[in-house]
Amino acid sequence: MHTIAVLALPDTVGFDLSTPLEVFGRVRLASGELGYRVVVCGSEPVLDAGPFRIATDRGLDALAEADTIVVPGRSDARAATPAEVTIALQAAFAAGTRIVSICTGAFTLAAAGLLDGLRATTHWAGADEFRTMFPAVHLDPEVLYVDEGQLLTSAGATAGIDLCLYLVQRDHGAAVAAEAARLSVAPLHRSGGQAQFIVPSRVPAASLGARHDLADVLAWIETQAHRELTLNDIARQATVSIRTLNRRFQTELGQTPMQWVSGVRVRHAQQLLETSDLAIELIGRRVGFSSAANFREQFRRLSGVSPRRYRETFRRPMAG
Repeated sequence: MHTIAVLALPDTVGFDLSTPLEVFGRVRLASGELGYRVVVCGSEPVLDAGPFRIATDRGLDALAEADTIVVPGRSDARAATPAEVTIALQAAFAAGTRIVSICTGAFTLAAAGLLDGLRATTHWAGADEFRTMFPAVHLDPEVLYVDEGQLLTSAGATAGIDLCLYLVQRDHGAAVAAEAARLSVAPLHRSGGQAQFIVPSRVPAASLGARHDLADVLAWIETQAHRELTLNDIARQATVSIRTLNRRFQTELGQTPMQWVSGVRVRHAQQLLETSDLAIELIGRRVGFSSAANFREQFRRLSGVSPRRYRETFRRPMAG
């Protein structure tokens, strides 16, 4: 039987830990037999995970016996990994064990040097920190999960369910995975990626640094994005030349002024898709897009899904 070892570390996120236990632990094959044996292992018999404590089944020796190791995220992704855990993960990888991370568990794998030169993902909110700490990893923060063969990484929270179901399908086929998805009350495959959960064009003021060259013009764009804005309009508001405006946006925000405007418009459209009954074409015009086709193109580019799919996913029930 395929053995899965779920690694519990200090400050482990409870949801991430429970995801592989629930998904893999309930998998049954056509014969009725369990598809996996799942154990929780750690460097200590009992670990402090903030609001609760985790009792482990095994020590780190279980990693050497596992067919798959799952590394959940930690509340403090930047916390140092215990040396003995890093050594055990490196040894398991060298032995050919499949290793999977959920959410910020990718930080643990990267800290062990396992992801260098590979594509990976993690929770979008930790993407900038991850890039700074692990520049040798090719981070893609817009996808739900990444399969690099022996190493697989997933984004935050429910993306861990997506990855676990994907592995069930890879191990036991679509029929077994579909039944596991039904037990998890989750789709076997979700459209789009992390991008649909990220609010575009919203940067904390602190990230603009000590200079506030763009703060005022960003606030102005927020209220004027529904208008037919041009580069001239924005440069005039910022009281700089178009050349200077473009340079400041690229330096401080990593995009052009018009890309920023599109992001603001998409964010405003997301809010209307979530909270109103307005037709999609009308929403596009209301937030500032010149045509329905341009609205759909820009919305899909920034969120990874169509406006209709986004509304189906995030629509809030209207008050009766």
